[in-house]
Parts: sequence; structure tokens; C-alpha cells
Amino acid sequence: MNNPISCPLCGMASTPFADGLYRNCNGCEGIFLSVEKLPDQKTELTTYKAHNNDVTDKRYQKFVSPITKAILQHFDPKHKGLDFGAGTGPVISHMLQIQGYSIVQYDPYFHPYPDLLKDAYDYIACCEVMEHFFSPKSEFALLKSLLKPGGALFCMTHIYEDSIDFTKWYYRTDPTHVFIYRKSTLEWIAKEFGFSGLEIDKRLICFWN
Repeated sequence: MNNPISCPLCGMASTPFADGLYRNCNGCEGIFLSVEKLPDQKTELTTYKAHNNDVTDKRYQKFVSPITKAILQHFDPKHKGLDFGAGTGPVISHMLQIQGYSIVQYDPYFHPYPDLLKDAYDYIACCEVMEHFFSPKSEFALLKSLLKPGGALFCMTHIYEDSIDFTKWYYRTDPTHVFIYRKSTLEWIAKEFGFSGLEIDKRLICFWN
């Protein structure tokens, strides 16, 4: 009998997935590492610091451009933004600030300013962050609570599709990628947390408040 380890997002039971290191949720269909396999802080920091995130790197700017373009399209400098999980190189903040936008950075390791999580924002950027959530339920509840009415949460992650060979997939070789999302998982999040809309365009995910 499979061990019914519960999903950290929806709480439903799960079954072993692919090579057995990850588990597949029977409810929201997320794919996750069980608690005993989660990386420790040293592993997280070592992995994050190894990322060469230069905010002036044109390739890096192009990579995050789906989020910056979406923010520029829907919001203007008078709106207030949060770069959640900004990391070692807050390129989204950099690109918006040079255009006069007001955006602040929060990251538990590199921008540890918890008072920022007591404010409210018109838009939140969360780029290549949600796959690192140990507790996605509490993280999405927090992000939803930080949005003003009519605001938007812009995320980027590589969404898993069944056509992908998970055992060979580059995304699961990163030890800090602890929760992987399917399209159905994102739809579950939008409904469960009361977002008014969900838009998915390749890696770009927009939750509207």
C-alpha cells in the first residue's frame, strides 16, 4: 500500500512519482518532495549563491521579460510593487526602477525585511520562486493577502506536462525545486485562494485579485 503522505498545498494524499524521490498529489496534482527529503538551509544557500544573477546581463533581462512586460502593460509608476523572492540579483526590480517604478524586494535570505509583508501591493513579481516553496499553501495565502483589490501576482516557473520525461528533466535536478506545478495545480490555486482570474502563457502565470 502506498504511504498517503499529504500534499503541502492541498492536503490530499499522494503516491510515489517517477523515480520515487518525488510524490504526486491525488488532489491538486502537484509534484513535491516529502518533508524528509527537503534541502537544508546550507544546501539552499549554496545553490542560490551559485546562480550568476547579474541585473545588467541582457540574457537574464530577456529571461524575466515576460513578467516585466506584463507589469509595464498593466501598471504604471504610481502603483506599488513587491519583488517576492528577489534573490541575489533582483533584475525585475532593476528593470522597473530604471523606468521610474516603485518596487521593493523581499527574500528570506538576501532581502530579509519582514515588515514589507505587512503592507499591500498593486502587483507582485514572483519569478522562478514558487518551485522553491516548502509550504505552498501558506505562501500563496500570504501572497494573496498582500495584493490590493484589482492587483496581480505575476509568477514564472516551468510547468510540468506529461510529455516531459521527469526523470531526465533539467528542472528536477535542482535540489531546491521542491514543488512542481501542473496546469491543473495552478487552476486549483486560483480557485482555492479566491483569485478572480488566471492567465497562463508558457512560463508566465498571472493570478488576478
